[in-house]
Amino acid sequence: MTTDRPGRWGGAVLLLVTAVALLPAIPGYAQKEPANPAKPAESSPASAGQDQPLPGDWAPELLDGIISSPNDEAQSSLLRATFAAGPAVIPQLVTALKDDRTAEYAAQSLAYIGGEKALDILWKLLSDPRDLDLRRFTYGALAEYNSPQATDFLMNAIDKSDSEPDRTVTEAAVLALTVRTDSALLPRLATMENKLQDVVIRDDVDNARTVIEDRARYLASPEGQKAGGSIESAVRTYFIPALEPLSGLAAGSPGPAPRRAGKLPASPAAKPTSLVSVNVRNVTFSPDKNRALARVVFEDSTAIAYYDFVLQKHSGNWTLASVWLGPEMEKAPAGTIDAGR
Repeated sequence: MTTDRPGRWGGAVLLLVTAVALLPAIPGYAQKEPANPAKPAESSPASAGQDQPLPGDWAPELLDGIISSPNDEAQSSLLRATFAAGPAVIPQLVTALKDDRTAEYAAQSLAYIGGEKALDILWKLLSDPRDLDLRRFTYGALAEYNSPQATDFLMNAIDKSDSEPDRTVTEAAVLALTVRTDSALLPRLATMENKLQDVVIRDDVDNARTVIEDRARYLASPEGQKAGGSIESAVRTYFIPALEPLSGLAAGSPGPAPRRAGKLPASPAAKPTSLVSVNVRNVTFSPDKNRALARVVFEDSTAIAYYDFVLQKHSGNWTLASVWLGPEMEKAPAGTIDAGR
């Protein structure tokens, strides 16, 4: 993969902006001028050089080091910091898209921040000539646009999956549709499932169709109609087929448990005896407090999966905007002995 090096860019500004966005305010600080301001010291040749930027592409190199860290928390923290800075850093993200090392981070940040300006930039990635498959971030961001045009675009991406060289691109489109609770999608998904040759994508479509159907049934039930509008309620409603497989739903209905190879949530039949938990962690808010990024941990008896949930506030209630599957860890089968002991 070739790396585009545009030279010094606005990454330093991005880091400063995001750092400032996360710093707590210090009461009583600033605002006041000293009673007897000291005369500014004359600049010396040594001190003058301290204000000059360091040579080299240190900002993208720093971001690349964070993104490439084997510690997932490093990249997750960077995405949360950028999200907290909000639309103000979109110009810096546009510049970061030009560098192969930071393009994926920039595209994902734009999808998290959302809004028409970010979507316009993401839309151009559909024709990006680089072999980075950034289209998946465009498809994922379309999850929150519940319009016929957005639905058709996602459906067309799934329809072309047999000729799509990167399966993750199609899986992003399927996952985007699982955010919807629209029974009108079910016949179209069933038709596509029957014609697809790729068995993995066919299973993903089958899972999406079943999860949408079960969630719609739950929301139409008395229990679902009493569900609140909090962040945790919106997250749990997404996972409701797995959390309450026997509560108002068909017994044994599938839930979005993690897949071992780790792309899209798979759909093994949920068992009444299996322990399933969903925990919301690290909620980060946008500057206007109307958008939130939550790290969510889904755990059952076989695996743990980490998700990023983007939520938007509408009329005082939090609703799901998009879902992004992160790292997964498979658990050792019960009764096995660790060979290292």
